[in-house]
Amino acid sequence: MPNEESKPVDPAAEEAEATKAVEELKLEDEGSSADKGKGKASKKEKIKSAISAISSSSGKNATPKTAEDNLPGELIDSLSAEQIANLLAGNPALRSSLPASAQAGDEKALKAALKNMNAAELMTGLSKGKNAKDMASHKFWSTQPVTQLKDAGAKAPKPEGPIKLIDKDKVPREPAPLVEGFEWCEVDLLKAEEIEEVRTLLAGHYVEDDEALFRFNYSLSTLKWALMAPHWKKSWHIGVRAVTSKRLVAFISAIPLTLKVKEKEINASEVNFMCVHKKLRSKRLAPVLIMEITRRCYVEGIYQAIYTGGNYLPTPIASCRYFHRALNWEKLYTVGFSPLPHGSTKTRQIAKYKLPERPSTAGLRMMEEKDVAGVGDLLRRYLKKMDVSQLFSDEEARHWLLDKEKDPKAKDRVVWTYVVEKDGKIVDVISYYCLESTILNSTTGNTVIRAAYLFYYATEAAFQDDVKVLSDQLNTLVKDALILAKQANFDVFNALTLLDNPLFLQKQLFGAGDGQLHYYLFNYSVTPVPAGVDDKNQVDDKKRRGVGVVML
Repeated sequence: MPNEESKPVDPAAEEAEATKAVEELKLEDEGSSADKGKGKASKKEKIKSAISAISSSSGKNATPKTAEDNLPGELIDSLSAEQIANLLAGNPALRSSLPASAQAGDEKALKAALKNMNAAELMTGLSKGKNAKDMASHKFWSTQPVTQLKDAGAKAPKPEGPIKLIDKDKVPREPAPLVEGFEWCEVDLLKAEEIEEVRTLLAGHYVEDDEALFRFNYSLSTLKWALMAPHWKKSWHIGVRAVTSKRLVAFISAIPLTLKVKEKEINASEVNFMCVHKKLRSKRLAPVLIMEITRRCYVEGIYQAIYTGGNYLPTPIASCRYFHRALNWEKLYTVGFSPLPHGSTKTRQIAKYKLPERPSTAGLRMMEEKDVAGVGDLLRRYLKKMDVSQLFSDEEARHWLLDKEKDPKAKDRVVWTYVVEKDGKIVDVISYYCLESTILNSTTGNTVIRAAYLFYYATEAAFQDDVKVLSDQLNTLVKDALILAKQANFDVFNALTLLDNPLFLQKQLFGAGDGQLHYYLFNYSVTPVPAGVDDKNQVDDKKRRGVGVVML
């Protein structure tokens, strides 16, 4: 699932801010000792702002467009030796990965090495905000079977496959001890009171944006759907309780799935919903939770896992950017989610995002039980195009795409899936799910943002030689999904730059957000796969491959 809420950015303001930051980097501000301390922090923030700013409309190369893009040479050349030293002082993981000559202080070698870094690698030590934690510089990840930063850019990459071979007989049968006052537990999601404990923990302590304006608010029905997928295991729903009060203070989970990575199939787990109570985040519970879910997967003979995060860790296989399409722009503006662009007005923005009253695709209808086999077949064939994807059985297609509710406006509905059937064959499928965000400290009377997240889709048009055929069909299907989501009272429609999403994001008026979602594989080395394209959405279907796993 997305590990941070992302808000649309104003492209003009963002580009101006990035340009200003680059210019200010050239200036030295040597004041009093107190000012120097502030200056260092300011320089650090300016560097981050400059290299992470991504313009959704400009074709300039002043800043990288994705986390995988190399840094602009002119930016690196403009940095002084002191500024580079300050940058590396805040990023030990990056510093240790530099060549020996660069580590020795050779300014020319330093700049040459930095020019070969991508934006995400340079930013690993600069995380900030309520959700940020620079795990890349922590010793924990250097002990885990994951691709390290120093290996990611190696001229001779490691062969694809397991990083560490696990002897199941040597896996500990009991969890590691916790700090005094806390104990392990398995959370029984079949018990109403225990799944409510998980919901309450997530609602108070899970993902929120850096400005503390919004926080994910998972419903009970969504948690059951996400955590009780086919073949789910109670032992993979792990909690930590306070010994005295028995209060649930931490949680992590996993579900089993089959992954296709390039041409290989892997029995793996999808790790999700790691959450620690805010008052206990100094107790180092997060690494302990990760090691415990790892141990329990090993016990079951599962040695690989996929997971996502909004923070940059060692080392993502791909990174996707958030995009948002307003359905109720006025509400989004009122609560602080969407900006009012320069030169525009509220009336113009409302008119800009107005949608037709009815979908245009002939025969588009809600998915039914009889469609499961056809949807599963179409989805499996489509996802073969991706470098990394989930292999869906019909049972999994039923679980993830067919909601028990018939009414599209039902309160407990989780997923909306629509299909087109021709001559008894499913030729199109598109789906989205609901994830609300609580509006923190609201003064407007609004308490939640009702967000639709684009889920899985597939179409026979994907198998045509002409990418324009696919683009046209996806634009039609997505526009219809936007209309249906608007009718179901959603405020915003979110998507990432995965699957074939870049083909329609611009045309359907999705705005670029300020967050990214990084994808990781545990105990599996793989050459990084592309995700997303440039801001003009120019896609070459013969070269394009990417992520086909949509995580909640």
